[in-house]
Amino acid sequence: MSTYNSQRSRVILIVFASVFVVIILQLLNLQLFSAKYRLQAESNAIYRKTVYPDRGIIFDRKKQAILENTIMFDLVVTPNDVKGVDTTALCRILNIDTAEFHKRVVTAIIKNGRYRPSVFVPLLRPELYAKLNENMYKFPGFVLAERPVRTYPFGVAANVLGYIGEVDTNFLKKHAEEGYEMGDYAGMTGLERSYEKVLMGQRGVQRFIRDNKARIQGSYENGTYDTAAIAGKNIYLSLDVKLQALGEKLMTNKVGSIVAIDPKTGGILCMVSAPTYDPNYLTGPDRRKHFSELFTDPRKPLLNRTVNGYYSPGSTFKTFVGIVSLAEGVMSDRTNVSCGGAYYGCGRRMGCHAAGTFTLRPAISHSCNSYFAVAFRKSIENAAYPSRDSALGRFNQYAASFGLGHKLGVDIPSEKRGIIPSAKYYQKIFGARWQSCNIISNSIGQGEVSTTLTQLANMMAVIANKGWYYTPHLVDSIEGGDTYGLLKPFKVRNHTLPVPDSIFEAVHDGMQGTMEFGTGYYAKVPGIVVCGKTGTVENTHKGEKQKDHAFFGAFAPRDNPKIAIAVMCENAGYGATSAAPIASLLIEQYLNDSIATDRKSLEDRLTKMNLIPARMRKEMAQMDSIKR
Repeated sequence: MSTYNSQRSRVILIVFASVFVVIILQLLNLQLFSAKYRLQAESNAIYRKTVYPDRGIIFDRKKQAILENTIMFDLVVTPNDVKGVDTTALCRILNIDTAEFHKRVVTAIIKNGRYRPSVFVPLLRPELYAKLNENMYKFPGFVLAERPVRTYPFGVAANVLGYIGEVDTNFLKKHAEEGYEMGDYAGMTGLERSYEKVLMGQRGVQRFIRDNKARIQGSYENGTYDTAAIAGKNIYLSLDVKLQALGEKLMTNKVGSIVAIDPKTGGILCMVSAPTYDPNYLTGPDRRKHFSELFTDPRKPLLNRTVNGYYSPGSTFKTFVGIVSLAEGVMSDRTNVSCGGAYYGCGRRMGCHAAGTFTLRPAISHSCNSYFAVAFRKSIENAAYPSRDSALGRFNQYAASFGLGHKLGVDIPSEKRGIIPSAKYYQKIFGARWQSCNIISNSIGQGEVSTTLTQLANMMAVIANKGWYYTPHLVDSIEGGDTYGLLKPFKVRNHTLPVPDSIFEAVHDGMQGTMEFGTGYYAKVPGIVVCGKTGTVENTHKGEKQKDHAFFGAFAPRDNPKIAIAVMCENAGYGATSAAPIASLLIEQYLNDSIATDRKSLEDRLTKMNLIPARMRKEMAQMDSIKR
């Protein structure tokens, strides 16, 4: 029995000894050999530096970089390490008082905690960086951290490219699964937002050893546990920066927009929203001040009018009305409509600049309101449908197939749908027995019909292509491939409801006539056959009638369309005097890669033409007087 007990005691001793040895070995491993756990245990002696990647570069269609990166520095604080700081010296350099200093430290703790770095002063000016750099030994807990920022070599396309900004708590909540942290910058508008996944890259981390005074002594474990930053992917646009620059120049002192599209691909060649600004204005240390100036400008330069603003398209819409009436068989290209200078068919006068008897072609060329009022009414009163509701529904199906009344899916955020009203909408206003005369203004692109300028440019592309289009887009390709499938929607060809080519040819004839002897005569482009349509749109602001908007839509050359374009100038009067000649110069520039010498005077005259609406000039003057 004693022998048995003795053996059991030895077993127990061996077990305890084994456990003790395992514990000792594990402790030795944790303290002497395992850098992984040592990193956690010695976190107070390790400085973790986030390395921000370069965002992807954006190139135009000719591979010219129109958005690049440069380096600036942030002053970054880790609140827990702020010990023994020469507060007076730091406040003197930063030109702040001690109350502001403590406020910023508290803000950093609230935003990011005591142990994580936070931006104390972003985007330092070079002279401020130099002063801080030579005094950093006085400021334990503070470091100068590199920050890649955007720079714009051509200073154009601000609303297209967009801008980046520091993420806030709301952004982090919306994108909780995407790895953002306080202090990160992300795309907020434009292509920077739409292609954030592609452009942002991946953050890296560097770890450094610090001494007992928090001074960096060198890299930790020779960089074994560092991770390299991975730069964002570059993207290549269909945009022509030279054409974009000319468009912005021609829209100086005007409010409106321009969109030009390659009909064969849907690639956007230029996208101008006026007034615009140099995108470099929203980089650097004065970004917030400049943003405030732009935000309060009565002309709304931060609004991308090409996709965010919508307007009645005016007479440019007549081309579509004509196509539908012929496709539905309620009119033919030989149907005559007489006009005495106004349309009276609905019991009230609807004025018209033309007078005479017109078929479709000259009706387009001379922009006869009476012809299209008749065509529209016949489409709505079409006996082939059981009711006006269903006839209007069919009309709206055509509109949708032409890209109207719904978002096209352009790769720019916040695109508007436009408005193509339904029968239900009119039932609410006029009752169940509404009449075509109730909505006769729609026949000439007024009334409740509204489009974005991008939709109007796309409609020109549809007409140029005789019934199909690719969704308008800015990005043609992504370096390394389309990993996220962002470009797939732009590879799909969209078709309209069936419309014979002969109808499109008739419309082309009318639009060519517009430029050769009609309302667009003075905007002809020498040596190029342009098909165009002018438009003049009545409008009000807060119930008060304003000067007409000027519209123009076109494509060229007729036989092999390479550019479809729409131009709009707010409150500028006739489309033929501003929007049309602006479009003619852009067509010439794109197709010929230059402006003819004898047309330089037109370019100069249009550039100097001040068409800022009177109400905006008044608001600007009031703001200037307040500032003074």
